[in-house]
Amino acid sequence: MKKIDKKVADSYFREKTRNMIIYFAIGFLASFGVVFFAEPLSDISINGFPFHYFMGAQGAVLTFIILLFVNAKMGDAIDRKYGIDENKNEQISSGKVLDH
Repeated sequence: MKKIDKKVADSYFREKTRNMIIYFAIGFLASFGVVFFAEPLSDISINGFPFHYFMGAQGAVLTFIILLFVNAKMGDAIDRKYGIDENKNEQISSGKVLDH
């Protein structure tokens, strides 16, 4: 497997870490943030249910599923940006890597 420059690796992990912090913040707001502001959010209605109830019942789960897909797409884009692409290297059963 090819060596990665430390400067490139640091930038790569900095960007991945920044994205994970953003995803955790969105997840926190979708699950706990709605509970903290349940009373003012009860004026908003989705499918006949108050917004805070909808988020507790289904919205938070949907938010987490969407975040999983966003993380996968963004992670692939970051991998390609820094040249750490799965399609570039193919691993064989002996644990060695073939470069294309």
